Amino acid sequence: MITPKVFTVSQLNSHIGSMIATDPELQMIFIEGELSNLRLNEHSGHLYFSLKDNKSVVRAVMFSFNVRNLKFRPEDGMKVIMRAQVTVYEPMGQYQLRVEDMQPDGVGVLAMRLEQLKRKLEQEGLFDPAHKRPIPKMPRVIGVITSPTGAALRDILDILGRRYPCADVVLAPVLVQGDAAPAQLIHAVNTFSEYQAADVLIIGRGGGSMEDLWAFNDEGLARAIYACRIPVISAVGHETDVTICDFVSDLRAPTPSAAAELAVPDQKELSDHMLSMLRKAQSTLSAKLNMLSSDTEKLRQLVEARSPQVTIDRREEQLSALAVRMNRSADMRLQLANAAIQKMISKAEALSPLAVLNRGFARVTTGDDKNLSSVEDVNVGDSLLIHLKDGKLTASVTHK
Repeated sequence: MITPKVFTVSQLNSHIGSMIATDPELQMIFIEGELSNLRLNEHSGHLYFSLKDNKSVVRAVMFSFNVRNLKFRPEDGMKVIMRAQVTVYEPMGQYQLRVEDMQPDGVGVLAMRLEQLKRKLEQEGLFDPAHKRPIPKMPRVIGVITSPTGAALRDILDILGRRYPCADVVLAPVLVQGDAAPAQLIHAVNTFSEYQAADVLIIGRGGGSMEDLWAFNDEGLARAIYACRIPVISAVGHETDVTICDFVSDLRAPTPSAAAELAVPDQKELSDHMLSMLRKAQSTLSAKLNMLSSDTEKLRQLVEARSPQVTIDRREEQLSALAVRMNRSADMRLQLANAAIQKMISKAEALSPLAVLNRGFARVTTGDDKNLSSVEDVNVGDSLLIHLKDGKLTASVTHK
C-alpha cells in the first residue's frame, strides 16, 4: 500500500508549477478570447487582465516590455488572439497566462499563422544571413515580378529609367493577391531562376491589408525564393508591412520604389564618381611622376659623383701633364745630346787629318796606302802618293 505524501500548500503549488513548466505544449500556445478586467499598472507598466469565452475565464499578465510593442490599444470586450506561456502564480495557487504578443482577432488569426510559418522556416535556416547573396553593383538585366497594372510597376520603371537607363527590364506579370497569386509568383521565380534571365529580381507590390499581402506569406514562394539562383529583392507593401518574402529574400526594400533604387546605381553618381576617380588618378600620377623625376635627378647626380669617368678625366689630365713634362724633358735631353755631339764633332774635326790637310799639310803613303812617317820607310825608286786637301799626287823617290 502506497503511503500518500503530505504536501504543504507551497509544495503543492510549486509541484504543479514545475509540472506545467516542463510541459512543452504549454511553453508557447496561441489562444483566442475576449478581454475583460483590463488594468494597467502605471508604475511598472505591466498589463493585467482576464481572457474569457462563453464558458471559462483565465487570468493573464503582459509585462511592460511586451506591452510597449503592441500596435493597438487593448480594451474590455475586444476579441483577441495571443501568444502566451502557461505559468503558475504560486502565492495564490492560480495558473495564468504570461502573454508575449497580442493581436485583434481576425487579423490575429493570420498573424498567428504568419508567426508559426516564420518560426518553422527560421528553424530550417531559410532566413540565415549566411545564405543571402550580394546584389550586383551594375546589373545588365533587372527582372520584375509584380502586377502589370499596379502602381508598383510604374514606380519601379520610373526609378530604373531615371537612375540607370542602360539596364534592360524583364517583366513577369502576375497576380499579387487572391488564391491564384501564390502559384503565379512561384512560377515566375522558378522561371527566372531556371533560365537565369536576369542579374537581379524585384518581387513585390504596393501596400494593402494583411489579407491583401497574404500571397507573399506563402510557404512555397518562400522556398522558391530561397532556392532561386538570382539575388532577390523583396518590395512588398509599405515600410511597416512585413511578410515571409521579406525574411527569405536576399534584401528587403521598404517600398517598390526603394527596391528599384537598391537594385541599380545612380548613373549621375557613377559619372561623378568616375570623374572624381579620374582626377584623383591624374593627381596621383602627376605626383608620382614628379617624385620619380626628382629621384631620377638625385640618382643622376649620385651616378655622376661616383662615376669612373671623373677618375678617368682626372687621370687623363694627369697623363697629359706628364706627357708635356716628358716631351719637355726629352727635348731638353735631345738639345743637350745635340750640343755634346756638336762638341765632339768639333773636337773630331780638329783632330781629323783632313783638318791638317786643310791647313796646307799633306799625307804621304806608299803604293799600298801605308802612311810614311820616316825616310827610312822608303827606297829610291819607290812610288809615293801625296794626299792634299783637294786630291792626290803621285811622286817617285829619286834620292834620299
